[in-house]
Amino acid sequence: QVQLVESGGGLVQAGGSLRLSCAASGRFFRLNAMGWYRQAPGKQRELVAAITSRGSPNYADVVKGRFAISRDNAKNTVYLQMNSLKPEDTAVYFCNAQVFTTTPLREDAYWGQGTQVTVSS
Repeated sequence: QVQLVESGGGLVQAGGSLRLSCAASGRFFRLNAMGWYRQAPGKQRELVAAITSRGSPNYADVVKGRFAISRDNAKNTVYLQMNSLKPEDTAVYFCNAQVFTTTPLREDAYWGQGTQVTVSS
């Protein structure tokens, strides 16, 4: 079983910064792509940023230039640095990881429990 535990959410004023962390634990061979998604009330979950196992990032257009995703493979952790936050960034942020196991040989998607980010105007 694999667990993803997020931390770092909270309340911040517009223009402020937050850093989210997501640590993976459990039995697995490798973490492939990892990413952050968010879901605002009444809206669908959307991709914010993702990063490959080799560290290549990609971002949703609405966060480009403000957010930065990174990972520490030694710690099985992915981060999301969020700068210049806007009220429209308010949402529950979820960590996602594509987890590769050898017994059985397969890749599955796992999700964290979510962390609330609230940006006040």
